[in-house]
Amino acid sequence: MVIHYTNILQVLSNKLTKMMKTNVTVPHKLIFSLSLIFSTLSFSSQAAEIKGNPEAGASKVRLCIGCHAIPGYRSSVPEIYTVPMIGGQTSGYIVSSLQAYKKGERKHPTMRSVAGSLSDQDMADIAEYYAAQTATSSPNKLK
Repeated sequence: MVIHYTNILQVLSNKLTKMMKTNVTVPHKLIFSLSLIFSTLSFSSQAAEIKGNPEAGASKVRLCIGCHAIPGYRSSVPEIYTVPMIGGQTSGYIVSSLQAYKKGERKHPTMRSVAGSLSDQDMADIAEYYAAQTATSSPNKLK
């Protein structure tokens, strides 16, 4: 059975709107709970639609290689920072990190700028590309 979250959200939203228009008192806890459910369902349905493609990611890592492809590299802007090697990292972690930089939840200015230039699909592709890397992966000139 396939559940269409957008249909569920629409039905619940319509019922809540009708309740509010008829001057029925809607408890604040109910509104808060429904909004939390709406946002969670909406986010999970959007996230499920984006699939990363490591082959596509291989051509999108140009902004990454300047720092992440150099063993032991340290950035000195805005402070001395050891840049992690991200090959072999899980794709979920890479995507969530990029999203956090884009939202400003993580504070490195260069990473925020790079992440800000990426679409959700770009992030998923890059994450899958790096997740597929192993110690024996053949070198990619753009890695």
